[in-house]
Amino acid sequence: MKIRIKDNTVRLRLTMSEIDRLGTEGEVSGRTEFIQQPLVYSIVHTDTEALIASFVDHKITIGLSAVMIKELVQTDRIGFEGQSGKVKLLVEKDFACIDNTVEDQSDNFPNPNLKC
Repeated sequence: MKIRIKDNTVRLRLTMSEIDRLGTEGEVSGRTEFIQQPLVYSIVHTDTEALIASFVDHKITIGLSAVMIKELVQTDRIGFEGQSGKVKLLVEKDFACIDNTVEDQSDNFPNPNLKC
């Protein structure tokens, strides 16, 4: 899972296997190991209808409803956006890049802008 933070916007991109895991287990997480303490970021199933976010003990948690998770898993829906307090949230499928990159993209969704 990729996380991108810019000012009051948090954007999370999930690969195909992460979307599958979110659908089966109701949670997917990533972590960055800093010297003193890791930063953990997770997407979890919640009972709320809207996207929600929290930041507690160096952990960012984004909550998605069962309906949102089902749509991500079973449809072509790219993602969801919402607002939690002052923070804008984006959760979306991670598509393969069109340009050349050294990053492994084998688990990314096919880019709809690529013409095969």
